[in-house]
Amino acid sequence: MKPEANLTGLFVPLVTPFTDDLRLDPDALARLAHEALSAGGARGLVALGTTAEAATLTSEEKQAVVRICSAACRAHGAPLIVGVGTNDTAAAITTLRELARSGDVTAALVPAPPYTRPGEAGTLAHFTALAEHGGGLPLVVYDIPYRTGQSLSTGTLKALGRLPEVVGVKYATGAIDAAAMELLGSSTPGFAVLGGDDAVISPLLAAGAGGGILASANVRTADYAQLISLWQRDAAGPARRLGAELARLSAALFAEPNPTVIKGVLHAQGRIPSPAVRLPLLAAGADSVRRATDLATARAHHGHQEVAA
Repeated sequence: MKPEANLTGLFVPLVTPFTDDLRLDPDALARLAHEALSAGGARGLVALGTTAEAATLTSEEKQAVVRICSAACRAHGAPLIVGVGTNDTAAAITTLRELARSGDVTAALVPAPPYTRPGEAGTLAHFTALAEHGGGLPLVVYDIPYRTGQSLSTGTLKALGRLPEVVGVKYATGAIDAAAMELLGSSTPGFAVLGGDDAVISPLLAAGAGGGILASANVRTADYAQLISLWQRDAAGPARRLGAELARLSAALFAEPNPTVIKGVLHAQGRIPSPAVRLPLLAAGADSVRRATDLATARAHHGHQEVAA
């Protein structure tokens, strides 16, 4: 029997706001979290994802980020997913147990083991161990081959979906192809398919994805939530128009490594104190931020009016 996770709709993988001297800004993070869940209409949050620069956070900072996001999700009755990205199975089990004990985490977002590239059999063994020994915390498989260095077949994803604790997949393969259609066309009870490629989220939703984990939604949260709602209501015309507009925004936000442009836009909007990122990332160039900011602000309200009409 799978745990009840109900992973549908929009999940926002929050950035981690820093000050100019690269310290965590907890107040700015709390504001972003509450904005996404209230005015933004997100279903839930993702803490410590790639967009959060989790690889550069200290253990204490990671704990603070989870604590802040947990408080916001509790206040709004929203689910919290926490990124657990490691190619060390034993270490991942330890982290999962700690998160499970907190009682505030709905699921963990776990990539196929990066860099090690253990193959599909090794990946299945990795997730089987996490499911059996991770304290019962539900798992969302993160399928993102361009970061992990290995692809997962539809058969492997279906096998992972049959594990008792695996409740979904963040599908970010960079393609809508025969494999994607096979996955979206096969229903595994209790196994949600969430789109993770921002620029193609609209056609993924049209093909049957249940929602998305979308870094671009840090910027126009309400519009991405609306896009998912439109496809769920079969409002294809408005969904296509809004989806095309948001695809242009996503392309601009990913013109430089994530989350550098997103942070630049949020800073330009006065929502975070600094666009600072930690090495090895470099702050996005002014032209990239300007283009993305124009797309983030110029049509946001008009887009809602057009859809509502």
